[in-house]
Amino acid sequence: MTEINRKAGVLWSGDSRTGRGLISTESKVLYEAPFTHQTRFGDAAGTNPEELIAAAHAACFSMSLASVLKRNGFEPVRTDTSATCTVVSKNGGHEITHMRLHVRAEVPRLDADTFQKLVVQADQNCPVSNLLKHGLTLEITATLNESSLA
Repeated sequence: MTEINRKAGVLWSGDSRTGRGLISTESKVLYEAPFTHQTRFGDAAGTNPEELIAAAHAACFSMSLASVLKRNGFEPVRTDTSATCTVVSKNGGHEITHMRLHVRAEVPRLDADTFQKLVVQADQNCPVSNLLKHGLTLEITATLNESSLA
């Protein structure tokens, strides 16, 4: 078994409504990408956690489908996957309640019924789909800076 770790981090300043955050990934594809309450729950320009979850799911599913198609003897030309992550207000907070994927694919010699069956296989093999459906082991460690005690 090979373990691969991917990292991202956030620096947040202020409270949840008026504060500002910066998201960065280890690869630096995202580097200090700004986000705020308004980019998350309003219509301000910028990213947000739900958009990033949707992007991760669409990317992972596309690769899973390409793999399943290849294993079943098909040569995918292109897949176009969009993901919509739904977050709702609930009990004074927010909850992610739904993820919708829409997939369009160009695959020579593939009929619609077989395509639908392979989409189901791709979903079963997609790590992000499985995470969203079944969860994972979550570990949190926390340290309070000494300056906080003053």
